[in-house]
Amino acid sequence: MASLQDLRRRIASVRNTRKITKALELVAGARLRRAQTRIEEMRPYADRMQELMVGTARAASSFRNLALLQRRDEVRRVALVAVTGDRGLAGPFNGQVLRRAFELERQASAEGQEVAWLVVGRKGASTLRFRRYELTGQWAGFSDRPSYADAQAIGHRLAELYETEEVDRVVLVYNRFVSPLVQRVTTTDLLPISEEVLAGEAVPAAGEKRRADFLYEPEPEEILQRLLPVYLETEIYRALLESAAAFLASQMTAMRNASKNANELIDSLTLSLNRARQAEITQEILEVVAGADALTG
Repeated sequence: MASLQDLRRRIASVRNTRKITKALELVAGARLRRAQTRIEEMRPYADRMQELMVGTARAASSFRNLALLQRRDEVRRVALVAVTGDRGLAGPFNGQVLRRAFELERQASAEGQEVAWLVVGRKGASTLRFRRYELTGQWAGFSDRPSYADAQAIGHRLAELYETEEVDRVVLVYNRFVSPLVQRVTTTDLLPISEEVLAGEAVPAAGEKRRADFLYEPEPEEILQRLLPVYLETEIYRALLESAAAFLASQMTAMRNASKNANELIDSLTLSLNRARQAEITQEILEVVAGADALTG
């Protein structure tokens, strides 16, 4: 049995840990509310961007020769972009993204395709390096508070890889924020950009409305060529915001569970401490009684 001093030290240590986990839970909760607000503010912009692309595509006579729309006859190399966090203490957040990315790698290898790895976040980069993967691209330092400039840097690199035919397909893997308790691993084909997007299936009437309202200068094809990279950056930015909110939610939940476990451990250790003290007191009483009996005897 542990001594009273050891039990007191363990209780003090767990209490200090509980202070840290409680503080991290509160900080993550406050930052999560701001992250949710950023996602809500982003959605109207993304929707309007898609409406603009739909209207421009319907006004264009031909747009299938644009580089980011070119679908390759044979996919020989796939770029996997895994969006992870810069820090841990967030439960399964990083692990579930990487597991999904490794599943996609196995599927690509089974089909005879090579895989180029690109990763957002220090945790994903360190895991891939530990497994001796070569990284084609890496970004870090903004996983819990991304900016549009970060999405632009990623989008520019991905577009460059696709246009130079270094890769034939680009897949993004990230955690989508559903609720503070639910984060869902999501896989999105970024490139080539699907023609269904330009067909306006998500906004059926928007493109038709705007088609008659605008005169295009320069030509719609040239405008669309400029809009496609912006659309790519917007989709990446949306995924980064979703991932940031999912990270904070996962961290808040993990720290809440850690605080709860700390409370249970403190209760258990306190019970053990009380039992040990009671046993010590009982032993002292027995020793006093035995001494008194010896003197009277």
